[in-house]
Amino acid sequence: MSDTLCVEPSAASDKPARQLCGRPLSDMPRERLLKGGASTLTDTDLIALILGTGQPGFNVFEVASGLHKRFGSMRAMLNATERDFDGLRGIGRARIAQLLAILEMARRALAEEMEERSLMDSPEAVEDYLRLMIGMRPCEVFACLYLDARHRLIHPEECTRGSLTRMAVYPREIARRALEINAASVIVAHNHPSGAVTPSASDRQLTRALRDTLALIDVQLIDHFVVGPRDTFSFARAGWP
Repeated sequence: MSDTLCVEPSAASDKPARQLCGRPLSDMPRERLLKGGASTLTDTDLIALILGTGQPGFNVFEVASGLHKRFGSMRAMLNATERDFDGLRGIGRARIAQLLAILEMARRALAEEMEERSLMDSPEAVEDYLRLMIGMRPCEVFACLYLDARHRLIHPEECTRGSLTRMAVYPREIARRALEINAASVIVAHNHPSGAVTPSASDRQLTRALRDTLALIDVQLIDHFVVGPRDTFSFARAGWP
């Protein structure tokens, strides 16, 4: 067994290793998680536990540390695409696919939570979900959360994508989609890749147009969020435009 790979010892081994990657087995992420819970692990430990092993010549903890440095935060990793892993040494396509699957599970878990309760009762969950959905995108993305009459999530959808600084949004298309899926209300959001969440004059104009267009078909615009990696701006909370 190679120390560089940091492969977990087989349960069938007659002489299991007492150390891996220079760590005693009792200090390995799996053992610490099972003994003290997931909260006892660092971000790097969690990534290493998901990866399981490195590749020949690469210690799994070094690979995990490289991943954490590349993205800077777990939130940024949750918004990663396959291309974002380009150039990272010690991680192959199988491990990248594994990470992307786990990140998608986190997104879906948040969506399921919002399907089960009124979003009017959990504005923080909405903001967390939107930051996860579009907060770290490198270009502008406009998203809609279509809700039922009890303000539970029916369907989240990316309506359009733009460049770094501009994007075209058509209120009539959002209204048409709301009718298609029988939505009673809508929450809309778009990101600012710069990180600043102060709405522009065009953001305010769009909000008014959306609210008026949706009102014509008896669909309520509950809020429009401007989303950054860490902050959000709520038009409803600010008193609308």
